[in-house]
Formats: sequence, C-alpha cells, structure tokens
Amino acid sequence: MVPPFRFAVNMLTPGTGAEWRARCRRAEELGYDLILVADHLGMPAPFPSLVAAAEATTRPRLGTFVLNTGFWNPALLAREVATTAALTDGRLELGLGTGYVRAEHEQAGIPFLPPGERVDHLARTVEELAGTLKGEEGNPRTPLLIGGNGNRVLRLAARHADVTAFSGGRFTGDAVTVLTASEVAARVEAYRGFEREAGRETPAELNLLIQQVIATEDRAAAAAEFLPRAPYLTEEQVLDLPILLIGTVREIADRVRALRERFGFSYLTVLDHAMEAFGPVITLLRESPAP
Repeated sequence: MVPPFRFAVNMLTPGTGAEWRARCRRAEELGYDLILVADHLGMPAPFPSLVAAAEATTRPRLGTFVLNTGFWNPALLAREVATTAALTDGRLELGLGTGYVRAEHEQAGIPFLPPGERVDHLARTVEELAGTLKGEEGNPRTPLLIGGNGNRVLRLAARHADVTAFSGGRFTGDAVTVLTASEVAARVEAYRGFEREAGRETPAELNLLIQQVIATEDRAAAAAEFLPRAPYLTEEQVLDLPILLIGTVREIADRVRALRERFGFSYLTVLDHAMEAFGPVITLLRESPAP
C-alpha cells in the first residue's frame, strides 16, 4: 500500500511574534501538514515556538526537527514534551537526533561527546521518554521521529520510532558530504533490514530533509551552479540527488512521486526559505495524486 504524502516546513528564521504567527499561518495556507522547528543556537527555541505556532494555526501538526539530545537532560525534556503536547492539544510530534555541531556545544559550554557516546545518550533519552510519549498520566500520545544515517541510530529508530528521518548527508568533523542517490538507497535498505530484525509489524514512515527547491525551466543550468559545492559529483549525479528538487512545478512533483516510489520517502521536509517555492508543488500533488 502506497503511504500518503506529508509535507513539512522547518522554520529556522527568528522573528517577532507577529512575524512568526504570519509565517505559520502562511504555511497552513500553502498546505503544509507540519510546522517544524530545529534545535540550533541562533535559531528559534523549539518548544515556545511550537506553542505559538499552535495558537496561530488550526490544522498543521507541530514538531521538533530534530532536538539535539546532547543539549537536554531527559527528565527536563520529558517535562517540556508533556507540557507542549498538552498546550498544542496533542498536535506535537517529537523529533530527536544525536547532535553534530561541535561549535554549538562549545558555545553553550556543553561537552561534545564522541559519536558513540552521543548515540548512547540518544538511546537513554528515548528509553526515559517512553512513558511520556505513550501519553501516560492523561497526556496525549506523541509520535516519535528519530533522525540519522548511522547504523546504530537506524537500529534505534527501527525499534522505537514512528518516523525515521534521513538527512541525505554525511557529517565528518565539521564537513558535510552529500550522499548520492545510490548511497541514500543503501542507507534505506540497511534501515529496512533493521526493521526486519526488530520484528516490526508496521513499517515506519520515512522522512527526507530537502536542502533546496529550485524552480526553473533549465535543470542543467541549476545543477551546474550547484557543482562547486560538491565537485566530487557529476552533473547527472547532482540532478539525481534526493535532497535537491530542481525543475518546473510539474517536474518537481514528478520527482517527489519518484522519491516515494524509489526510496519510500512519503514525508518530505523543506527549509523555510523554500516554503513558497514548494507550495505550488503541494497543490499539484493534492490535485493530481497519481502520475
């Protein structure tokens, strides 16, 4: 059975209360299913921003994308989750990750643990939040998203997550390497193997973070502009990157359908600078759900 699409916008840009509410209402008008907030220094704080988004909108669900668990004590995080779920009338979806930006930890005065220890902390956080996420003590149930590409994180997601999110990039130190389509496919296939190991009856929803949406009638020219950022790729590989959506509205809609068919990505997230560009794609996909 083909999973239905869900589309989210990840809000990264700070603003006044009026500006924030207007952007959230605009996301709802454009048809986004979720309004998300990241967890980086210099960007909006996740939980108060989501409560404000809930007050400004009626339909979209609201989520963290994703919390850097290295910033959070699990017991205090559980309090934030339970309160935000209640104040948003059960519209919250919690996204968790290990964190990957060393400079932010240094700025915050929080130790930046080695990769294995960051995954350990993520696993402990998931375990300690289990009761809160299930909706114990009268709180709404909160779906869990876990984001990452490494085997240990994917195994954790296979056991616990309602949604597994893939970034389409590999983080090595402070550098990011873009994953080709075949590399993304390999990561998804590895994850499906972990799901089978976990004995899941229902597969998780798969999410992909889209880095750029480029509306153009000249796909080759747009790919050529991107090549200096990833000189190890060919133009053909750039055009095939899952994290880039390049073309006319109809071409991008076809690419979105292809991402679902090829990789299983039915839940796509765009960054807030692409919110308007991707809006017509959502409209077209709602009006013409089949190719």
